[in-house]
Amino acid sequence: MRIKRSVNALKKRRKIFRLSKGYFGNKSKSYRIARQAVMKSLNYAYIGRKLRKRDMRSLWIARINAAARINGLSYSKFMHGLKVAGINLNRKVLAELAVNDSNAFAELAAKAKQAL
Repeated sequence: MRIKRSVNALKKRRKIFRLSKGYFGNKSKSYRIARQAVMKSLNYAYIGRKLRKRDMRSLWIARINAAARINGLSYSKFMHGLKVAGINLNRKVLAELAVNDSNAFAELAAKAKQAL
């Protein structure tokens, strides 16, 4: 007796169509094209999760650099000064301070200058 795939095939197609909902034109209507679009978009999403980490780090560095230059230091001198002073803060926290608490950042910059 052979196995008929109707229920499983339908579930498989439904899953793809659910993921391709909202895509333009045939990408959400035709199974073969929808499958390709979903595979591509899932791949982009995977790559994007890796790229987001790089993008955020570069954004933090840009913010720290801008705030450091306001306080008379370059980014590299500021970071080196913090390291020499023994202040271990990551770039995310430093960027947050640079944006939201400029007084605290100015104190850190002064300590970094002192340590150099």
